[in-house]
Amino acid sequence: MGGFQGLQSMLEKETELSSMSQTTCPFIDTSAMEVESGKTYLLRIINAALNDDLFFAISGHNMMLVEVDAVYTKPYFMAARPFMDAPLPVENKTATAILQYKGIPNIVLPTRPQLPASNDTDFALSYNKKLRSLNSAKFPAIVPLKVDRKLFYTVGFGKDLCTTCVKGTRLLASLNNISFVMPKMGLLQAHYFNTKRVFGIDFPDKPPKPFNDTGAPLTADLGTAHGTRLSKFAFNSTVELALQDTNLLKVESHPFHLHGCNFFVIGTGIGNFDPVKDPSKFNLVDPIERNTVGILLGVGPPFGLEQTIQLLIMLA
Repeated sequence: MGGFQGLQSMLEKETELSSMSQTTCPFIDTSAMEVESGKTYLLRIINAALNDDLFFAISGHNMMLVEVDAVYTKPYFMAARPFMDAPLPVENKTATAILQYKGIPNIVLPTRPQLPASNDTDFALSYNKKLRSLNSAKFPAIVPLKVDRKLFYTVGFGKDLCTTCVKGTRLLASLNNISFVMPKMGLLQAHYFNTKRVFGIDFPDKPPKPFNDTGAPLTADLGTAHGTRLSKFAFNSTVELALQDTNLLKVESHPFHLHGCNFFVIGTGIGNFDPVKDPSKFNLVDPIERNTVGILLGVGPPFGLEQTIQLLIMLA
């Protein structure tokens, strides 16, 4: 925060913020941290909201983003409120905490930060596209240019018969219309001990039935396959994966995590992925390196403007 205009005042107790909106401080106490004017502070911000993305801002201040997922980035100014562009109910409240400058009396109201709307997909997409790897001599972004295998995964919902459910069916999440079945033995354990019949290695590289991912939400032929099916890659191979959100039943954002590995996010866009035209837009110079990323659904108010997102990642 050194070098920036400071907040004029900070308060610690929610009871002293009665003139502000009720959603500002929903609990009796609001966390406060004392800071000193002129000093620079490093904030490590961890999103513990599971499936929810969050906007974050400090009123009256600019912040410089220098790292995501433990990987340095090109410095980028940034600004928590839930981000949820799916038409699903969420706890749409703004969480708050207070930075209190040393020596400032506790009698002046703090100012609230300005945050984007909770379903502002355009802002979220624009922000994510600006993230770049540092790509310096000390911290290079070594992006492989030769791809050994290309994958196309659709992400969405399906229906399954359920005799105990109210309507006789239940929703299932799926990749390429296959819903994962949790095995009774750990996958790595089964692989290490060469245990048979725990998983198959026949997960498809593309959907079995192509369709218009960004068309009107489909409601028919939504039977979803089940299985513990994996993709097997050759050691040290480079894999390009296109993740395509879909309009199956409902639109929703989907987080994607690669356990134990990082990947480069080389592109993102709205609509159907075009394997012929879209590669010319890939960032192969300084793409951001992540281990977790969200596949947004690309809708804003009013809901119903369903445009699915494609996300391109590269594993090496």
